[in-house]
Amino acid sequence: MTNQNMRDQHGAHHGSPELRYENEPDLKDKGLSHNAIGLVGSVVVAISTVAPVYTLTGALGPTVREVGVHLPAIFLIGFVPMLLVAFAYRELNKVVPDAGTSFTWTVKAFGPRVGWMTGWGLVMATIIVLSNLAGIGTSFFYLTLGKLFDSDWVASWDGNKAIHIPTCMVFIAIATAISYRGMTVTKRVQYFLVVLQLAVLAVFIAMAISKATSGDFPDTSLSFSFGWLNPFGVENFAALTAGLSLSIFMYWGWDTALTMNEETAGGRKVPGRAAMVTLVVIVCAYLMTGIATLMVAGVGDTGLGLNSDDTNIFAKLADPVMGSGFGIMLFIAVLASSVASLQTTFIPVARTALAMSTYEALPPAFARVHPRYKTPGFATVTAGVVTGVFYTVMTLVSTSVLEDTIAALGLMICFYYALTAFSSVRYFRHDLRRSVRDFFIKGAMPLIGGLMLSAIFVKTLVDAWNPDYGSGSSVFGIGSVFVIGVGVLLLGVIFMEVTARRSPRFFRGEVLKVDTPVLVPDED
Repeated sequence: MTNQNMRDQHGAHHGSPELRYENEPDLKDKGLSHNAIGLVGSVVVAISTVAPVYTLTGALGPTVREVGVHLPAIFLIGFVPMLLVAFAYRELNKVVPDAGTSFTWTVKAFGPRVGWMTGWGLVMATIIVLSNLAGIGTSFFYLTLGKLFDSDWVASWDGNKAIHIPTCMVFIAIATAISYRGMTVTKRVQYFLVVLQLAVLAVFIAMAISKATSGDFPDTSLSFSFGWLNPFGVENFAALTAGLSLSIFMYWGWDTALTMNEETAGGRKVPGRAAMVTLVVIVCAYLMTGIATLMVAGVGDTGLGLNSDDTNIFAKLADPVMGSGFGIMLFIAVLASSVASLQTTFIPVARTALAMSTYEALPPAFARVHPRYKTPGFATVTAGVVTGVFYTVMTLVSTSVLEDTIAALGLMICFYYALTAFSSVRYFRHDLRRSVRDFFIKGAMPLIGGLMLSAIFVKTLVDAWNPDYGSGSSVFGIGSVFVIGVGVLLLGVIFMEVTARRSPRFFRGEVLKVDTPVLVPDED
């Protein structure tokens, strides 16, 4: 029975919330462990993927350099498109609870090729993040050891590539092994690491605000102002979009809660709730940290000022705020945050590859699930190997290339988030006149979120054309960030066409069909 016929049959119920979609008949069970994680566990894993402490230490400085004291405002407006897109994820997950998430949903809405490219964008964004997380984790490992042993010599090991790269490979191997062992092991490790980093961050915020209001930092301290929350105070549109692009990167990872949907207990609504809770926790943590650091350090370019060239704000503020005895805890928190996220970030890439393979969009090997651990074993190991090779090559070639690769990450995030948001509008297009709720939650809000991210994507492309964007490197006069971002997407097109020759059934729409929803009475 078609979607329209079902609507005609239930015509008397139009506008009623008592109808829901039946699961798509062409979805396939992938053999993952069912009921392995609940609401709290999903929130913990999603927070871990976002890695708030790791993200803050690297993004505070660059964001302040773009928007000054309006740092908290940027965190707020960066939250808006993420929240709007999260509604699309939540509604789509209720209907199509598939581990492929963005890939599966965009196939359903727009067809195989758009879906394949969406999956490619997610996979490449994750690989880039994994390599960066491994590098940051290694850096803080040696910084922490240097702090513990009061040895600049030990801390300097991070700058020695002969030591740094092998250590980084060890971190990647350990993270891969934990992810390979399944959601239960992942969950246990993450409870400890997430609680540790959030607890230390809370102590840092409390001590920073207390010392700032007590006048302990007269040279840099600022008094809190509600004007910090006003995005219209940013000097120009270019600074606003640059700051917003950084903010988008800072929220990335909340969708991991949806990627675990086939392994989550409590029904199809739990993953969406977990994503919403994660976003609220993260925005609160970012706002309070932004306010606390501004109150302590201000926006100057000397001393503790956030506008200095320091790439690691927490390393600079740890001892002044928490004292030489407890400042080490902030180093440990950043290390825990990066290592925790390194491990959980394997979840979306492995499960997306698993789903793509299950529906014949990738080679069959990626569909292998470990018989004991019930995890996408081959996809997880492959992600680990690719991450290790990618980071090693980028590090040996040039640190500026690695920096520009990370800068291009924002393009990948905006690309697949926006397409997922538009998928909600397309997939639920017949529902948008059923009720006010459906119009806003399934249509208007995802559409606005997708348009916001699309605008950031286009603006970033325009800015990245200039060689001054990112590290300042260029290829034939074109900015490296533009070349890398567009190059990754074009490489995806090439791989897609090669795959289409080997797996024609998926690309003909015979495996995962477009737009086949069926409405049935809701039992909830």
